[in-house]
Amino acid sequence: MYKKITFQEALEISSVCNKRHLLIGNGFSIACRKDIFRYDSLYQQADFQKINPEIKEVFDHLGTKDFELVIKHLNYAIHVLTIYDPKNLYLITSLKNDVDELKSILVNTIANSHPENPSEILEEEYQNCRNFLSNFNNCYTLNYDLLLYWTFMHFQETKELRSDDGFRTPDNGQANFVTWDIEKTDGQNLFYLHGALHLFDSGAELQKYTWINTGIRLVEQIRNALNTDLYPLFVSEGTSREKTDRIMHSNYLSRGLRSFSHIGGCLFIYGHSLADNDDHILKLIPNCSIKSLFISLYGDITSESNKEIITKAERLLAKRKKKGYIELHFFDAESARVWG
Repeated sequence: MYKKITFQEALEISSVCNKRHLLIGNGFSIACRKDIFRYDSLYQQADFQKINPEIKEVFDHLGTKDFELVIKHLNYAIHVLTIYDPKNLYLITSLKNDVDELKSILVNTIANSHPENPSEILEEEYQNCRNFLSNFNNCYTLNYDLLLYWTFMHFQETKELRSDDGFRTPDNGQANFVTWDIEKTDGQNLFYLHGALHLFDSGAELQKYTWINTGIRLVEQIRNALNTDLYPLFVSEGTSREKTDRIMHSNYLSRGLRSFSHIGGCLFIYGHSLADNDDHILKLIPNCSIKSLFISLYGDITSESNKEIITKAERLLAKRKKKGYIELHFFDAESARVWG
């Protein structure tokens, strides 16, 4: 039987490691605002009751819960209709309205499950989060919300937290966004493995908008992007296999996955239940070069949910074929005092 140690004890045990890495799950966000952030998907949270019921049928027909994919298919249908049946204005207009409705649902669903401004996070909460994050060399997150980004930006001027997400000012220096360039990512230590709400795929490049510093509400940020056919790059739906397919079609996301697969030293997992739908990330752990794995547990170590996490961790490490034994430890999530 394992003993649940404190976060401080975990840090002391891991002090022999040359590097500490952090993998963050949704528990990181729930620890900040448990009444806002939820484990279920955007699709499950969305309210489809007041719109054309055929929209949900499109989701079912395509076998997806990905809003962007459905919106793109509806737009393709509009473009094709304007060529094959340009006089069918009723159907064309109906499809356009459905696109607008779907964008509105996506915006409102995200806004309802996320604080609108960085100022909603208290200074004390930022300080506690800084204390937690400062223990790690690299940070990998499975969350697509903005809490982690807000925290790093909060300490950008004081440089109390080292943060490099790989985005750089465009060569002309005139854009209101920064871009990601794989050739300029040597110092990157912050990786959004499933993308994030502030990252937008423009087709030619991946852009990180800095609207957040202007005080514009989150709902307006995303609506402005959608209205110009820019979509947040985030993977929130589907099985592990479906998520893998989406990741491998993005240079940014696949670069993060490769980085995670090559980590050494010690790995801390905070706020993640080792759920099967993230096996595409977890399966990399046995074959990377880490010596110790520390996993957070919330509450009684003998609870059914925690016993499931322990069993999953043991099965995961049993798959290790090379590079020696990995020490397995479990630490008390609350003792980390991530937000206070």
